[in-house]
Amino acid sequence: MIQKTTHAPRSTSNATTPSSSSIARLRAVAERADLADVAEKVLAKERLTLDDGARLYRADLHAVGALANHVRERLHGDLAYFNVNQHVNYTNVCNKLCRFCAFQRLPGQAGAYVMTPEDAALKITAQLDEPVTEVHMVAGIHPKLEYGYYLDLLRAVKKARPSIHIKAFTMVELDQIAKKAKKPLAEVLPELVEAGLGSVPGGGAEVFSERVRKLTYHLKISGDEWLAIARTVHRAGLKSNCTMLHGHIETIEERVDHLDRLRRLQDETHGFQTYIPLSFHPDHSEMAHVPGPTAVDELREIAVGRLMLDNIPHIKAYWILMDVPIAQLALSYGADDVDGTVVEEKIYHEAGATTPQKVQRAELVQWIRDAGRVPVERDTVYNVVWSGDESLARAGEHAPVAG
Repeated sequence: MIQKTTHAPRSTSNATTPSSSSIARLRAVAERADLADVAEKVLAKERLTLDDGARLYRADLHAVGALANHVRERLHGDLAYFNVNQHVNYTNVCNKLCRFCAFQRLPGQAGAYVMTPEDAALKITAQLDEPVTEVHMVAGIHPKLEYGYYLDLLRAVKKARPSIHIKAFTMVELDQIAKKAKKPLAEVLPELVEAGLGSVPGGGAEVFSERVRKLTYHLKISGDEWLAIARTVHRAGLKSNCTMLHGHIETIEERVDHLDRLRRLQDETHGFQTYIPLSFHPDHSEMAHVPGPTAVDELREIAVGRLMLDNIPHIKAYWILMDVPIAQLALSYGADDVDGTVVEEKIYHEAGATTPQKVQRAELVQWIRDAGRVPVERDTVYNVVWSGDESLARAGEHAPVAG
């Protein structure tokens, strides 16, 4: 249900310059939370250390949120981004056996499926009456799908809607695709781009801790391998997102290390557009006994991500994983993006997500307004498509990150 907040939007500029009184209040809030030194770094646009990050995970949430909101408004003012998109999960057959995953099926198992390229194209044509600009296309790691399948999949989707931006294939999928192609990923990527690939999503990173990998997804690529593939993607000129799966067995220190490794790669490649904390959903998985994150945990991940990832432009509150009111609140805890309208998301709903499978564009716009922010419809690479305040949105288009 869409909820209204008391935060009223400003409309004087895109990135805001806080008043001396608001800075004084921020310092006072930080001091009460024993974060005075961290606040001074934030105000001075200095990079936070790993120790600072660990403290943010343990400090008063509202103080951390206030600091994150300061950075969010310094970068984006009141703008809140969304897009009109749809999801295509082309197969749920997977050989990685991740213990936290409820989506995966083995070949021949009840419920297992593989879309043909033509099936995927039909998903696209079914939405031709909607102003969709992006398809988010990810799936399981099916060991028997050949390289040509992935090329045909891209071509079929692009033929069905030539204007659509295809954001497809996690780093884990790209690793499999290169193996099937029997050549280096650097040689494979131009062929995928020629077939229609536009950018790469951020999933499959999980938590970079080797301890966590061995206990929960030991057959999947390591954190080092995920980062190496992301580096190759960025060097090929493709943008990507990045993620962290949080709220299961990882420690605070492992989360901070994960964030630090993301920002160090970003220092090198500048290829990450958006960071998305992904909430662990335990239902129907082997880890159903592990309690998932609370709303408080989700807000903290948003806030800490905004403060630690000083070189990644956008932080996304992925509404499909949260109750809508929590995603709205996240827009005041560091997030500036809420993903999109989404159609037929399977991976997280298999794991117990109870959010709608789709939201109407007008509803999403109203939800952002009710949260006190200015809605901006974007394309995948953050070009402005439409906004409730065009002058603000155009002023913020491709704004540089300034920590």
